[in-house]
Amino acid sequence: MKVSEMDERKLVAHIANSLTGKGKNVIAGAGADDCAVLDQGGEEYLVITTDMLHRKSDFPEKMTGWQIGWMSAAVNLSDLAAKGAIPIGLVMAMGIPDDTELSFVDKIVKGMDDCAIRFGTEIIGGDTDSHDELTITGTALGVVRKGALITRSGANVGDIACLTGYTGSAGGALHALETNRDASDVITKALFEPFPRIYEGMELGATGAVTSMMDTSDGLALSLHDLGRASDVGFKIYENKLPVHHDLKKLFEDDDLLDMALYSGGDFELLFTIAPDKLELVKNKCDMTVIGEVIDNGIFIEKNGGLEELKARGYGHFGKSGKGIFKS
Repeated sequence: MKVSEMDERKLVAHIANSLTGKGKNVIAGAGADDCAVLDQGGEEYLVITTDMLHRKSDFPEKMTGWQIGWMSAAVNLSDLAAKGAIPIGLVMAMGIPDDTELSFVDKIVKGMDDCAIRFGTEIIGGDTDSHDELTITGTALGVVRKGALITRSGANVGDIACLTGYTGSAGGALHALETNRDASDVITKALFEPFPRIYEGMELGATGAVTSMMDTSDGLALSLHDLGRASDVGFKIYENKLPVHHDLKKLFEDDDLLDMALYSGGDFELLFTIAPDKLELVKNKCDMTVIGEVIDNGIFIEKNGGLEELKARGYGHFGKSGKGIFKS
């Protein structure tokens, strides 16, 4: 079997199942969550995540060097946010084509550095080598108080499903660029300069009300499936409650707009669940919207007075659909 015959999640699961390490200090290991979680003693867990990005598949052509650097740091920080963690450092490795101008590399590094500083941390190391395609791999480290750690696996039937910010903005911006539509600065910035919800994650974790959480970088629908699988539950969400930015509504008709909201990736918002009696503790902690509820099984959306199954589509690598903002 070739990797092109598998989707990214199946490949990750295959690799994780091939690993034999079972360290006693590993709370969450390979493939289990947004981050690995290690118990080093004391009152905090160490959380670690890594992401690889490529020029052709991850950085739209119109992105500046600074924006490439910002995104490269932001995608890693977003995983820390999903754990409610405080960032303590980023390690960034770059594979750089030989004909790259040094000034362009400087802009990438500046973007990385600005993003790290914006979220209370710094670049603490990394590596460089020659590569045919610009490739950037980041590793983010953070800490979280043991009582505040949030995983994907804690959702319970009856919990409320919530989302920070807006959904579909980044995917809508990319589609607008590809079809020569004029997207607003707000929508374009969602694609080129994603804003990891570090501070929101810490605030949510501190409430003790969040039962599960992950980021929506691969799209809302796929994230609902991932969260449901990890917690062994289902979800019912409501079309009329999905937070879609009004600038995006100006660009697309209803069906296209819903596709953007559900299936496009790149938003880096937080999808989380809370116990219904804890809503008051959470609703003023960040910009959030209640989008549905946790049910026994299945992933559904209520629209036009009926209930439809929500397919596991979103952004991903490998598989028959290749790379891109959508993946079937």
